[in-house]
Amino acid sequence: MYGRQTECAIAAMSRLAEVYDGGKTQLSAADIAKSRGLPGPFVAKVLSALSRAGLVQCVRGPGGGATLARHPSEIRLLDVFRLFERDEVRTLCPFGGGVCGQGEPCPLHHKLLATRNALNSLLTETTFDEFRLAHVARAGGSESRGKPALPLWQRQPERPASRPKKMEARKPRARVRAK
Repeated sequence: MYGRQTECAIAAMSRLAEVYDGGKTQLSAADIAKSRGLPGPFVAKVLSALSRAGLVQCVRGPGGGATLARHPSEIRLLDVFRLFERDEVRTLCPFGGGVCGQGEPCPLHHKLLATRNALNSLLTETTFDEFRLAHVARAGGSESRGKPALPLWQRQPERPASRPKKMEARKPRARVRAK
């Protein structure tokens, strides 16, 4: 459906959307790579392309990083998809050698058309604000109070404040033998 660069770009943009606060919070390529399990140099390369396209703003040097150029609700998945993928309508039938829509439809025609339409709807109708809102909801709304929230997969399990007391060892009873 889409290539590695598109996948990495969506992952990076979704992470930037999660921490979006009007541009105050900036994440380095290394921060994004670590949080998404991606190679740092690859994320840096993708961020450069996203910056040239005007989707992110990057500040170099110590204390720098990347942030979304606009509110996440103004950036669609399609904006990223078009940057890295060819926006062409495929006319060749993957089932046979003919052109799709000419002649008798192949057995997969309707399924392939439905898949293409579903992907187009997803890309067109989904904004990166969905990632921001989901992150805020998972964090219990803590971002709205100014505290950065960690994604669920990075949180440590809660530990009890104090350990329960160990039960005291019982003294063995003296056995009385019956004679």
